[in-house]
Amino acid sequence: MTATLKQAALDYHERPHPGKLGIAITKPVAGPADLSLAYTPGVAEPVLAIQERPDDAYRYTAKGNLVAVISNGTAVLGLGDCGALASKPVMEGKAVLFKKFADIDVFDIEIDAKEPKDVIDTIARIAPTFGGINLEDIAAPACFEIEDALIRRCDIPVFHDDQHGTAIVMAAALLNALELQGKKIEDARIVCCGAGAAGIASMRLAVELGARRENLWLVDRKGVIHDQREDYATLNKEKREFAGPPSERRTLAGALAGADVFIGVSGPGLMKPEWLMLMNERPIVFALSNPVPEILPEAAWNVRKDLIMATGRSDYPNQVNNVLCFPFLFRGALDVRARLINREMKVAAVRALAALAREPVPPSMLEAYGQKSLSFGPEYIIPKPLDPRLRDCVAPAVARAAVASGAARQPYPPHYPS
Repeated sequence: MTATLKQAALDYHERPHPGKLGIAITKPVAGPADLSLAYTPGVAEPVLAIQERPDDAYRYTAKGNLVAVISNGTAVLGLGDCGALASKPVMEGKAVLFKKFADIDVFDIEIDAKEPKDVIDTIARIAPTFGGINLEDIAAPACFEIEDALIRRCDIPVFHDDQHGTAIVMAAALLNALELQGKKIEDARIVCCGAGAAGIASMRLAVELGARRENLWLVDRKGVIHDQREDYATLNKEKREFAGPPSERRTLAGALAGADVFIGVSGPGLMKPEWLMLMNERPIVFALSNPVPEILPEAAWNVRKDLIMATGRSDYPNQVNNVLCFPFLFRGALDVRARLINREMKVAAVRALAALAREPVPPSMLEAYGQKSLSFGPEYIIPKPLDPRLRDCVAPAVARAAVASGAARQPYPPHYPS
């Protein structure tokens, strides 16, 4: 980051008021009568109503439109274990995106605990406050244990965005890229470099969409994960889930030989340009490490003119950005009071995002991005974050899937598209 940009970022967060969030009052408090309703004695009536019928919390409090964005700061952006307090600017930023794109209110909560049990117990005890919980920047493998336990203990949606948000947006882009390259997901050989939260979730979602396990190669810092690796017994169960049989292909380069898809959710510069020549014709390369991808698009295009490329950056085409997913996924889940975010809801979000990229782009979006034209093709396989249609596209698809799968406690909203 340049010195100018660094100072601009610090000034943005400091002035005119520290931070990026505030709290707004939604009811009049103009005089004694209002005060008697807002607090004592009037507030006793909703208290008694909720005590008798807990679901009335959705009628008389902000619970139904309130999400907790929670981190323990063990995996902040690409910066690593920065601690709970240092994660707060990111959690506030996440809250801003929830409000801006889906009109969802957020409390950001930073937990000073690293042991999964402590994190789980803390979140479970405060869960009644919220309509949903978004976990963020929690390191693997603890993030898997934390999310799984909270889904079992809570009766509201719990969603680790670093896992599933990345996977959903990536999968939508992948479906469209495969079609443009004349390939099918069930036939594609996919190599994923990075076996953390995003990598594991991406491989799981690829399987849900039709990829065959024997075509998936998961690579971590020590190479291809297979069941005869020396450290296999010490690997977490999520990595072992994708361990292949013994093979002479033990490195990333070896795995890429004959591959159709490379998914990078690891670190900068890990994909060598010459390795692209090992891949099949019309390859797909998703180098999603941020801010520096596994391979820069310029370097990739110099080697392969027939590839489709995506990154996590906004200054290149095909940005895989979680903001395309999480605000609208939660919007749909909250609007039907879903108990959880299940497989069907995630797949619905994938297919809604993939379909939206095929629709004509509205003039307002072209103007926002300073482009004269934009249409479905190798440089536009996923919608842009400022696309005004995202909420009306993704949220209804998620809500419909929640109702159809039995995850919803309320019917499909009448104000949603039929």
